[in-house]
Amino acid sequence: MTTDYEFRLATDEDWPAVWARLAEAFHEDANDEEGQETAELERSVWEPARSIVATRDGDVAGMVSTFTRDLMVPGGSVPASHVTMVNVGATHRRQGLLRHMIEKLHMDSLALGEPVAVLYASEGRIYQRFGYGLASRALLIEANSAEVSLRDSGPDDGRVRAVAPDSLDIFQKVFEEALADRPGWSARDDRWWRYQTADVKAVRGGATPLRAVVHDGPGGVDGYLLWRAKSEWTEGGPKGKAIIREFVAVTPEAYRALWRFALSIDLTRSTRYRFASIDEPIQFLVNEPRWLDMRLSDGLWVRLLDVAGALAARRYAAPVDVVIEVLDDGMTANAGRFRLVGDPHRATCTRTDAPADLEATVQALGAAYLGGSPLTAFAAGGGVRELRPGTLVAASTAFGWHRAPNSIEMF
Repeated sequence: MTTDYEFRLATDEDWPAVWARLAEAFHEDANDEEGQETAELERSVWEPARSIVATRDGDVAGMVSTFTRDLMVPGGSVPASHVTMVNVGATHRRQGLLRHMIEKLHMDSLALGEPVAVLYASEGRIYQRFGYGLASRALLIEANSAEVSLRDSGPDDGRVRAVAPDSLDIFQKVFEEALADRPGWSARDDRWWRYQTADVKAVRGGATPLRAVVHDGPGGVDGYLLWRAKSEWTEGGPKGKAIIREFVAVTPEAYRALWRFALSIDLTRSTRYRFASIDEPIQFLVNEPRWLDMRLSDGLWVRLLDVAGALAARRYAAPVDVVIEVLDDGMTANAGRFRLVGDPHRATCTRTDAPADLEATVQALGAAYLGGSPLTAFAAGGGVRELRPGTLVAASTAFGWHRAPNSIEMF
């Protein structure tokens, strides 16, 4: 790395330069009306004290930032560094800036007691170099609502009704009830609720303002749906699209009723949901799953910053007692042997001198951390190696979970 760069924590006064650099990196217009509106929204959650900027001659050359939030993991939650706003200016690339900033952010996160870092990747090839593993998948549904419908799935004593899209007290109650059993979801404070339900024009993509419905069950509201509609007409009539922003249901009745609503909105012919899970129940409730037109992409990438702390913070689907030799070139404190003992109720992970049963890269452990990527899948590529026969399948089973991980928001 050249030596004419300085690195420091950001301040509030850096925001205009930071936003201009971000807009440039992601090929957006920072100065038009929508860009300014988006800038104010992003600034509302930005944490300058957790943002590392690289400067040269006083100008911002790049930045990495993170959000302070808890991440749900199998059987619990863990403080996690939610890495975001990563960028290096086009004329400052190939100088080692990104590695320096990422490594500094990781060390700062560890000092704050965060054993895990998580992010969405603009390009996965970038972050695997820094120890991140693909931990969840995002399922995009583009349902042809003229061709697909729910099969008859029993009576529903509840009802679907419209509410204001800023009915945060209603949404929060349902979200918190669902949160405990959803690996990959992130906890929200009031700041994040305002961010997630903000209705800036730049995020609409030509669709309507945000709308909302809830499902009233026997015990009260047990599901909500935030959505928009995008109008389109052809010579043959309406061809609009319903776009789901957020879908949360805590009962089967609410889940079915809200999907039935989403697939039958007047003047629409398709329903789009970007944040579905790979085990989304709708796949098994409709008359023709092919017309859901599902496409798989990468979701969350996870980096274990403190292997022992991270593995002890989650729970395991089956009893496990295994010694893992961890390979981590990026954070040497993680390298070595750890004995993991866990089950669905408790877990410990400590350093040991005992012979290793498995060898695993930190990327493979990060990918398996949320329960969605089996350790067995990494054996073919060398990310995991069985050293004692019979241990890999048992450990892979234990690392799984009864719910596939996913995330229902971008950060």
